[in-house]
Amino acid sequence: MSKAESSSSDQVKVDISLSPRVNSVKPSKTVAITDHATALAQAGVPVIRLAAGEPDFDTPAIIAEAGINAIREGYTRYSPNAGTLELRTAICHKLKEENGISYTPDQIVVSNGAKQSILQAVLAVCSPGDEVIIPAPYWVSYPEMARLADATPVILPTLISDNFLLDPELLESNITEKSRLLILCSPSNPTGSVYPKKLLEKIAEIVAKHPRLLVLSDEIYEHIIYAPAAHTSFASLPGMWERTLTVNGFSKAFAMTGWRLGYIAGPKNFIAACNKIQSQSTSGASSIAQKAGVAALGLGYAGGEVVSTMVKAFRERRDFLVKSFGELEGVKISEPQGAFYLFIDFSSYYGIEVEGFGKIENSESLCRYLLDKGQVALVPGDAFGDDSCIRISYAASLTTLQASFERIKKALISLRPAVPV
Repeated sequence: MSKAESSSSDQVKVDISLSPRVNSVKPSKTVAITDHATALAQAGVPVIRLAAGEPDFDTPAIIAEAGINAIREGYTRYSPNAGTLELRTAICHKLKEENGISYTPDQIVVSNGAKQSILQAVLAVCSPGDEVIIPAPYWVSYPEMARLADATPVILPTLISDNFLLDPELLESNITEKSRLLILCSPSNPTGSVYPKKLLEKIAEIVAKHPRLLVLSDEIYEHIIYAPAAHTSFASLPGMWERTLTVNGFSKAFAMTGWRLGYIAGPKNFIAACNKIQSQSTSGASSIAQKAGVAALGLGYAGGEVVSTMVKAFRERRDFLVKSFGELEGVKISEPQGAFYLFIDFSSYYGIEVEGFGKIENSESLCRYLLDKGQVALVPGDAFGDDSCIRISYAASLTTLQASFERIKKALISLRPAVPV
């Protein structure tokens, strides 16, 4: 045995175990499927990718120019941890004018995307053993963020017949002394549902009975909404400002996903805690992105004509898909009132054996079948807490959506619903 081999065999094996906290967290299926579809496309497979929650529009030119000018003018250094005063002041103005909620700049923290804002909020307010109440279908990251905080996600199912909106009675019956946080997302990812003001008021009445219960209101899709639906900020309801953490950002409405810019607003003690976490993790968001954010908020009420043009296109796409899928046998749809997703019930196709593929048992196997047979990448509903459905993102051109529908229809045409609908 050589000296090198002897030395190697004598070495102590490195402990490669991971923390129980990390082991409790599931990887994001939307990210995994998007990455897989991208790899297929790069390998020459003509996959249509409808998995990612990302607008297909370029960042509006006036916003992009603000970012470019920031670089040219030397705004390339570290920014204050909570965000530039210029941007936080603009956010306060936006929240007052558009949402009817008043904050001062020290009640705002700007982060590298709304996802970071949400995670920091959960870490800031939850203790080990606390419960985080999450209506399902939910954004994939909510339960995992609760687990990262050593809290327990409590999933409350909703029904497609109720447009996937939380039943206040179900909420009330599931609140315990351990309940610390209720997460609401309106307009919703993945369903596109919008909570009417009257329903939010009923939820607020229940929340008000429980001093320990806070609300995280994820409003990232607020501007992507289809009349007559209207957005209501939870913090604007009577008695809710003191216990609501409002999260928003620039990715969806302003087509700024790659700029990584979001923010949280709330009572100072909670926001200071979020700021402290951020100071020991990423520090402040990009100085360049923040200049672009100021330009975005300067476009006018609800993003002005730039955003309304994008919303008009999203609505046209939604209408096409709702009509088209509504004509397919064995499909249930709740028409989305906001965001850019369809969450369609395809469960009548479960239980079917497909030659050369195997049995379609659930949303994941149906998505694999549609990727294999139709070359369309979608996200299985089990990632969002509802295995009966599949999420389709219509953040793609109408031509692309028409082609994807034909592929899906062709892939399903040989399948007959296993049960009557």
